[in-house]
Amino acid sequence: MRPVLIAFGRALLSQMHYRMLLLTILPFLLSVIIWGLALWQGLQPLIDWLQGYFLENDGFRISGNVLVMLGLGALKTVLVPLIAMWLLLPLMILTALLCIGLVSMPLIVKHVGKRHFSELEARKGGSFWGSLWMSVSSFIIFVLLWLLTLPLSLVPPLTFIILTALWGWLTYRVMAYDALADYADAEERQAILRIHRWPLLMIGAVSGAMGAAPTLLWLGGALSVIFFPFLAAASIWLYVLVFVFTGLWFQYYCLAALQKYRAADIAGSQSQQIMPIDIN
Repeated sequence: MRPVLIAFGRALLSQMHYRMLLLTILPFLLSVIIWGLALWQGLQPLIDWLQGYFLENDGFRISGNVLVMLGLGALKTVLVPLIAMWLLLPLMILTALLCIGLVSMPLIVKHVGKRHFSELEARKGGSFWGSLWMSVSSFIIFVLLWLLTLPLSLVPPLTFIILTALWGWLTYRVMAYDALADYADAEERQAILRIHRWPLLMIGAVSGAMGAAPTLLWLGGALSVIFFPFLAAASIWLYVLVFVFTGLWFQYYCLAALQKYRAADIAGSQSQQIMPIDIN
């Protein structure tokens, strides 16, 4: 637990560094530009398609009855726009994640490595394509699970619990790989992930709770629809901020774990080289 807390404190201090704060600007601007254009071109067609689907399949009557049972009858009038927003949310998360991975994470690795682990050898066990594959494959699983649990989004407490678990798993998979890609070789990375699985999952779970928090902005019912552009921009910035901090937290913990692992490996090798003295 102590190494997790130490890494948390160091990540928090580094997050306040002006270079780390600047890292949130470019991914945020890229995400906002991408989604500004996407929403301008695609939001209304998506709402129209959902509207048609509900009309053809008696969806308004069924969903209305369910909402009334849950005491959420007031959402009937804005149900289709809300569903469209919730379908777009995972894609916004993916955009922020990819922008962080491409723009910010390499700079986070250099910042932490040069300032605090300058003597640690970089063995380049990961690659850009490995990182991209890890991000995309993990996110596909994340989206599938998100869609399966989407009906539970009508119950806010369950929404937060489910998103925390999903975020925890996603951040653990993606950030741990990126944190070790430059410094650990493939064997070391597998060993670190195996030995430190539970602390890393704990970091992922806490980060998942922080990552799920911006989603609460989307639970305002009709107000969420009215202020959708502003909520989208605010959510993207919060996601970017959480991703940068999470990257720092994983980076500090993983490099400290790698440093300790190599020191233990060197000590073990040296002890094996000491031969017993034959006094006979």
